[in-house]
Amino acid sequence: MSQIENIQNEFNSLTSPCVTDRRSFLAGMVASGFALAVQPVTAETVIKTDAAGLVSGPVEIPAKDINIPAYRAMPAGAGPFPIVIVVQEIFGVHEWIQDICRRLAHLGYLAVAPALYARQGDPAKEASIPDILKNIVAYVPDEQVLSDLDATAKWAAQNGGDGKRLGMTGFCWGGRITWLYAARNPKLRAAVAWYGQLVGTPNAMIETFPVDNAANLLAPVLGLYGGQDTGISLESVEKMREALKSAKARSEIIVYPDAGHGFLADYRPSYNPEAAADAWKRLLAWFKEHGVY
Repeated sequence: MSQIENIQNEFNSLTSPCVTDRRSFLAGMVASGFALAVQPVTAETVIKTDAAGLVSGPVEIPAKDINIPAYRAMPAGAGPFPIVIVVQEIFGVHEWIQDICRRLAHLGYLAVAPALYARQGDPAKEASIPDILKNIVAYVPDEQVLSDLDATAKWAAQNGGDGKRLGMTGFCWGGRITWLYAARNPKLRAAVAWYGQLVGTPNAMIETFPVDNAANLLAPVLGLYGGQDTGISLESVEKMREALKSAKARSEIIVYPDAGHGFLADYRPSYNPEAAADAWKRLLAWFKEHGVY
């Protein structure tokens, strides 16, 4: 099964354009709110986190070939602050990802979410999930993403963050990336991966999958999954648990039996308040246990 088919299946439970105008893309990323593709939004359950007492908003991160648009939030006081890199869903750095950054900032973190599709396009301008997958995601190579995350970690450490207290969390598409990055950067202290794909077949864009890379983990990863996720099977979760037995860094997977895919996403019908509350507490405890606090 291809990456596109896998991600489409995940979201059933609920020639790439080039970015030429960096300033307008950056402004649009912050102002657009939820992309059309993330509808339906469940307005009654959307959590809104204000920016009072924070330094927050768009920034640009120098990478090898471009400046990557990003959203950053951190306390207004003196740092340096522990860093959490927030890895986007397939929808990009939309309002919910920005809100996650503000939630973390209110807890004392410098949280930064880089726009990891910046070279390929803006998901907010696509009409549907299949369009995002076909026009953007299918052209995003893993190595580009991981290199951009290296640049993000470096930028954060130079702009108010403490590079010795580096953490990461990612959602869906970003959940798989989080597993991979934990096997790349020895400076990463801990990571939390939310319902990211674990198994699959490599291709020109995807070099490996978490289950094949588990033995190489350099940082402990907490995996958070839903037992009712129609796109990520419990069989694949068990394969990952088995693979983690050979990991250098102790990692753990929690499965919420009654939760589906995207159970933390309070803007979607898949939101599961009980699972989300417990999982968020576990994220914070995981970071504290491993020195990201």
